Amino acid sequence: MQIPTTVLLQQPDPIPGSLTELLAQYGALVGKAVAFVVGLIAVLVIGRIVVRPVVMQVLDRGGHDASVKSLASSLLGPVIWVLALAVAFTVAGFGSVIAALGVFASAVALAVGFAAQDLLGNFVAGVFILKDEPFEVGDWIEVGDITGTVEDIDLRVSRIRTFDNERITVPNGTLANNAVTNPVAYEKLRQKFVFGIGYDDDIDHAKEVILDEAAKNDGILDDPETSIRVTELADSYVGLQTRFWIDEPARSDFVKTRSEFVQAVKERCDAETIDMPYPVRDITGEIAVDGEVA
Repeated sequence: MQIPTTVLLQQPDPIPGSLTELLAQYGALVGKAVAFVVGLIAVLVIGRIVVRPVVMQVLDRGGHDASVKSLASSLLGPVIWVLALAVAFTVAGFGSVIAALGVFASAVALAVGFAAQDLLGNFVAGVFILKDEPFEVGDWIEVGDITGTVEDIDLRVSRIRTFDNERITVPNGTLANNAVTNPVAYEKLRQKFVFGIGYDDDIDHAKEVILDEAAKNDGILDDPETSIRVTELADSYVGLQTRFWIDEPARSDFVKTRSEFVQAVKERCDAETIDMPYPVRDITGEIAVDGEVA
């Protein structure tokens, strides 16, 4: 009986009986595997020993803060691995695999882009926050109803520690698309308070008392000097708006300074028999570098 030629062609290769036959039959595949491993390891080693230190040194020279360097360090790992795999496949002669992976990655990226628009928006916002630096780690910021100290800035979210010792995770898109107040961004912070005195009290005397207590407070600057203006004539009080400046504002400093100043003025007015029928009223602080804010 004659065996068809097609059947003969489909017979499996015989099992190698010696090392020579093994190398002859699978030598090319072994060579590709070795090239793949060598290429992968070489790129990983170069990335760890050369690329990562160079990137960190460039960031240090550029004066970037710890959050940017931490983010760059986190991103370098996946990037180096992707490059290592691409080089390994190319060296091993699997160029078609790279092309297939590229097409697959493009399709996945397109699908993820439609499904995660908010996530990508937060990612882009995080990049701009790290670039523009509207605030830094350690700054006290106010955004909406949230007030606290920035603990961490990531690509997707930023973490804020409130003064009640709570952690709030805020999407970077929220921080990028809303007004963020940074009271400690500049060298000086101006505060405004309205002290209410009675209509029968001497306005000039009350001003002297307030200015004297401001001069006694070491936390209040002499230059720019404290100023007082009559801003209100209400039904039961005359409003004296007091503006004073604090140097290098940090929450633990200027809140304490403000509290001590207000208490000192109240006690002094009581001692000077100056009536205060209306409680002191806090007005939002204003920020400036050189004292030129009106």
